Formats: sequence, C-alpha cells, structure tokens
Amino acid sequence: MEDEYSVSYVDDPEESAWGIIGRGVGTFNKQQAGENDFQRLCYVLNSPEEEIMGGVLAELYWKWLFIDLLWVKEELRGQGYGHELLTKVETEARNRGARNAYLDTFSFQAPEFYAKHGYHQFGELQDFPKGHQRLFLTKLL
Repeated sequence: MEDEYSVSYVDDPEESAWGIIGRGVGTFNKQQAGENDFQRLCYVLNSPEEEIMGGVLAELYWKWLFIDLLWVKEELRGQGYGHELLTKVETEARNRGARNAYLDTFSFQAPEFYAKHGYHQFGELQDFPKGHQRLFLTKLL
C-alpha cells in the first residue's frame, strides 16, 4: 500500500518550508523561461545619526525591475528623498541590464508620485482594501 500524502496548515512556517517551496517554483520557472539572473537592490535613507529614515527594496529578474517597497518617514516626505531613492534604484537596474520596471501600490499611498516618474497603470483591483484600490504600474526604463 502506498503512503498517502497529506496537506496541513502551518501557523508559523519555518524558513525551510519557504526555501523548499521557493526553490521548487524557481526550478520550474528556470526550466520554462531560462535563468532569471535574480538580484536584490536596496537603497537606504539614513539620518546623520545613521537611523534609517526611508528606503527602497527592489528585485531584478529577467531584465525587469520590481519595486517591492519604497518608504520615506512622514516628516521627510515632499523633500525629494523619494525621488532620489526611486531614481537611484532605476539607474542601478538599468546599469544591470533592466529594460522595464513594475510595482503595485494602493490608491491611498502614492500613485501620483509614480505617475510623475513615468509609471503608467496597467491593472487595478477594486475594494482592495474596502473603499480603495490596489494599482499595478509599469514603466520602460
């Protein structure tokens, strides 16, 4: 008699579960689309006291830049730091061969900021969260 497999909920998955599942998806993707040349990019805005006051976290794969997170502490917004962070990560991605960028943001975050930087909306999810939209944006680098 063959062993039966079971599916169970994991309340707090250990790194090993994330690693095994991620490697499995990565191997399949590589078989289908070739090497993705995955790289992480990160720029941090530091205070004079070396406190992190903002930053951008991004990923580069298949010549696409994905802006995962961009944040500037509230009292520093509107002073050009977001522009500097976005420009630096886009420039670095371009230098590493990226030709396009994409990201998602919420309607209550900063879609106008990204529009001013050349991003165009290509998708939208309504009521995500309720009363707001999740927006998907892209840009040619």
